[in-house]
Amino acid sequence: MLKCRSVWNKLAPLTKVSSNVCRHNGRRTGLTNFRIPPCAPAAHMSTGPRGGGRENQLYAALVGAVTITVGILSYRHLKEDARRYQDRIDEIESRTSKGIVKQESAPIQSEPPDVEAIETEVVPEPEPSAEPTAEPQLEPPAEPEPETPSAPSDAEATPPSDTTETPSAAAEAVVESAPEEVAEAPAAPAVEEGDLTKLPPSDLIEPSPAPIVDSGADTVPAPHKVPSHTPYLLIGGGTASFAAARSIRARDPGAKVLIVTEETDLPYMRPPLSKELWFSDDPSVTETLRFKQWNGKERSIYFQPASFYISPEDLDSAENGGVAVLTDKKVVHMDVRGNKVKLDDDTEISYGKCLIATGGVPRNLQVIDRAGEEVTSRTTLFRKIDDFRSLDKVSRNVKSITIIGGGFMGSELACALGRRTNESDLEVIQMFPEKGNMGKVLPEYLSNWTTEKVKKEGVKVVSEALVKSVTFKDDKLQIQLKDGRLVKTDHIVAAVGLEPNVDLAKSAGMEVDSDFGGYRVNAELQARSNIWVAGDAACFYDIRLGRRRVEHHDHAVVSGRLAGENMTGANKPYWHQSMFWSDLGPDVGYEAIGIVDSSLPTVGVFAKATSKDTPKAATEKSGTGIRSESETEDTATSPVASSSSSTPTVEQHKDDYGKGVIFYLRDKVVVGIILWNVFNRMPIARKIIKDGEEHADLNEVAKLFNIHED
Repeated sequence: MLKCRSVWNKLAPLTKVSSNVCRHNGRRTGLTNFRIPPCAPAAHMSTGPRGGGRENQLYAALVGAVTITVGILSYRHLKEDARRYQDRIDEIESRTSKGIVKQESAPIQSEPPDVEAIETEVVPEPEPSAEPTAEPQLEPPAEPEPETPSAPSDAEATPPSDTTETPSAAAEAVVESAPEEVAEAPAAPAVEEGDLTKLPPSDLIEPSPAPIVDSGADTVPAPHKVPSHTPYLLIGGGTASFAAARSIRARDPGAKVLIVTEETDLPYMRPPLSKELWFSDDPSVTETLRFKQWNGKERSIYFQPASFYISPEDLDSAENGGVAVLTDKKVVHMDVRGNKVKLDDDTEISYGKCLIATGGVPRNLQVIDRAGEEVTSRTTLFRKIDDFRSLDKVSRNVKSITIIGGGFMGSELACALGRRTNESDLEVIQMFPEKGNMGKVLPEYLSNWTTEKVKKEGVKVVSEALVKSVTFKDDKLQIQLKDGRLVKTDHIVAAVGLEPNVDLAKSAGMEVDSDFGGYRVNAELQARSNIWVAGDAACFYDIRLGRRRVEHHDHAVVSGRLAGENMTGANKPYWHQSMFWSDLGPDVGYEAIGIVDSSLPTVGVFAKATSKDTPKAATEKSGTGIRSESETEDTATSPVASSSSSTPTVEQHKDDYGKGVIFYLRDKVVVGIILWNVFNRMPIARKIIKDGEEHADLNEVAKLFNIHED
């Protein structure tokens, strides 16, 4: 450019002169403003050569020379610019190639902070000539890599009031893994998980056969290094989280999933804690946490052994992804705009998609909370593995245990501990404010029958008991009831319900349902953009029964699986009617679905039970241990004629509650069903509730369950 300017400065005077000559000749030849006049005077016509004579020839030569010179210089300048531009492009490509090759040895992250870090290391690279060869599949994503979204901008973030946003856009906008991971996904080792999509929801809860692993092997110590980013973050280490993790891996075999749990144990199933574990003959069951099912088969309480998971430290570099569990850590804050969470040790983890499956915490009586250390230290709030181990130890070292609560948990623990009264001098007391056992669920006549069954298990039942105060005196806990009765005991088990864990609602800007508790979610179990909720903490809308919150194992499995599918872009609504079950030992059990509330009108149809109508016999027949797996059984075929009346009473059926069906009605429509010692018929009950029709004679409907067959 400088050369062109100097040449032009030299030629400018000549150009100016040539311009003056051109204007002078124009006047002489009658050319005004370069327009040919309509008639040129003959007197002005030159007799010399055409074009104005010698002066015009000199002018043409000068203009030609200037034009040629400028053209040559412009050509050289453009060629030089093109060369410099190509050199610059080559240099940039060289840096990009180095950045990609260097990044192969480090975990590939999709968020902008890691991209910036890579660029900072690559820019001062001193050897541009040594360009490593990059594989062809790595070159295309090199340019769009900075555009990989990690966190939405303030303009894109969802406001706190948005609880019904469809997750399809968010699922498409977030990149969970790098391109090379996707290319290698078919080679993922999680092939066995891919078949889960073909199985019923309840099959997710069955742990795969694994060698016996002691509790130490199933517990992951808190790692020192926490991944800074994970495509899928699951908060909570219970059934819902595990079901979601397997669902995510089934749909995305190369997915990287991180589970963060406050507990020190890997994901496990909770039902055996109040059921089968108490009937084990193994003296070391509290350590092995292995038990025999009613059908005699042995299994572990853990969904998978420790070898199934990968270390959180290795999650970033895992070529085929995997599931990692970060134990003994609590998420205390959520930044939904920045797509990141903060742990209780101030560690931050960013995420692409997040599931909240924090479950709940056991409630306690206020009179116990206010009673002081002497009382609270002798009270168990039963929920976790540690609670099972602690209560097992207590039951072997004290003379008396009192269980407060007549619901599912309280009744199961009462029957389980009652069995030990035959082996030792242990006294087991169960008290509740209702008239009979499970009085809030079962109709009064069946509740009274169940109470007698519990008494036969060796349990002392104190009904209509309202606790006024609890004190510790003379090495005994003294429970003072409002009616004046006094119960002395050594230890208390409070089984009075569950409070959903919604600690993250405030920081995450999520709505908590005022009636049922829990995070309010839409039909796809989504609470905010990129945030889903499953399990006990989710308050969802049931298309048939309205808004609900369910605290049962089967619901945790089904909702966790659905949330995992929707986190991978399935966009499926929650329509499944989850079931639940309870056992009062190996001889009495029931399965239920829908709204089962004793305040509703009920109609029961019963028949005489046989040896096949027990939980033990049902598991022996089906070969399964978790009763929600009865979903895999075929439905009943032809109905059998019934001679039982449609509305039983205590007088008519005092001793005939061996097996039967109880229908719960609302506005003459069946909204809940209990199958009492009737197993493998849940699909029929689900269809009845789904249809939502009025039935003139429920005795005819009961025939569908074949309760009168031998």
